[in-house]
Amino acid sequence: MPSQDLSPSSAAPEAAGMSSAALGRVDAHLKQRYVEADRFPGTQLLVYRRGQIVHNAVQGLADVERKVAVTNDTIFRIYSMTKPITTVAFMMLVEEGRVALDEPVHKYIPEWTGLGVFQAGVTPPFLTRPPARPMLIIDLLRHTSGLTYGFQQRTNVDAAYRAMKIGEVEKAGTLASMIADLAKVPLEFSPGEAWNYSVSTDVVGYLVEKIGGLPFEQFLKERIFDPLGMIDTGFFVPPDKAHRLAACYAADGKGGMTLQDDPATSSFLTPPSMISGGGGLCSTAADYLTFCRALLNSGEVGGVRLVGPKTLALMTTNHLPGGRDLTEMSKSMFSEASYAGIGFGLGFSVTMAPAKTMIPGSAGEYAWGGAAGTAFWIDPAEDLIAIFMTQLLPSSAYPVRRELRTMIYSAITDSNL
Repeated sequence: MPSQDLSPSSAAPEAAGMSSAALGRVDAHLKQRYVEADRFPGTQLLVYRRGQIVHNAVQGLADVERKVAVTNDTIFRIYSMTKPITTVAFMMLVEEGRVALDEPVHKYIPEWTGLGVFQAGVTPPFLTRPPARPMLIIDLLRHTSGLTYGFQQRTNVDAAYRAMKIGEVEKAGTLASMIADLAKVPLEFSPGEAWNYSVSTDVVGYLVEKIGGLPFEQFLKERIFDPLGMIDTGFFVPPDKAHRLAACYAADGKGGMTLQDDPATSSFLTPPSMISGGGGLCSTAADYLTFCRALLNSGEVGGVRLVGPKTLALMTTNHLPGGRDLTEMSKSMFSEASYAGIGFGLGFSVTMAPAKTMIPGSAGEYAWGGAAGTAFWIDPAEDLIAIFMTQLLPSSAYPVRRELRTMIYSAITDSNL
């Protein structure tokens, strides 16, 4: 199917129960507070409701140094917005009966048999204890595996990740070498006992490759990207599209930004050795909208079905043990979601109690974001998708996601609730 046209009609917002004036205020807010203040280089905001695009606005620069404007076909590093795509790919295999959520991970990664839980030590060999139970597939999908990220800067385990460059998407290794390296480092906690943002989804990508019988990137291309017409989504940007890759910036701590990744020399211009299902994709707002539309429409769009409605319902239900939220379960120093009232499903954060988040929204809304500030959420109750694109590290530099949720929900004039 063709990529989504991003041109809303002039009557689209009101016809879909939203205020065009209120949506215009969102653009003004982004322009004044972020773009003109040199906090963000440029932005794209896309809102889809009741079967149509009701708002699409681009502003600012994709490349400040070369004065290249953000356009509808600008390609962004979506980093951890890769995770929902990887998880959907894995659930395709679950639907085919080739793997089950309650199976032990070591069934597919034998070298992880006997992986222990950290007790003491600063370098291998560590002192460990046996886990209370083996790591299960579901632990990878909901980040209760005991794995971590090196950037957490919290424990001796994540220090070992940094030393071994485990999970550093742009730096080193392959999926196979990551799996081998993880066999040498203990878990941070016994699987299921806590939630910790981690390389778990990279491991899921490895399992897609191993169980699916295709290189991971080929599986995504053949089963998701090509069928959906996501022509600008991939693990690198080919030469004929290189001029469309945005520059990436880093917040300088003083309200400004510095160049972090020049699009003329970016590592995203060549095929990576590490195919990261946790954070390796580049994409456009149009492509990601197509993926989100399939999810909002119970797993299918344009005659292409990714997963069945019951599978998607399972994925977007909170799976944290005991029905707890992230405030009760998280050990992370960082994630792409707030914690109060938020649970975690299979590949997404899931809103359980909107009142606890202190942000407008709906129970059952699911979402995630990327390290360079990209974000999306899907609200089935309001038949709503919102996608935000920019390129500024870290995503926690400014409270823009909270502001966008508040302002976009305030633009709804005809609620489904």
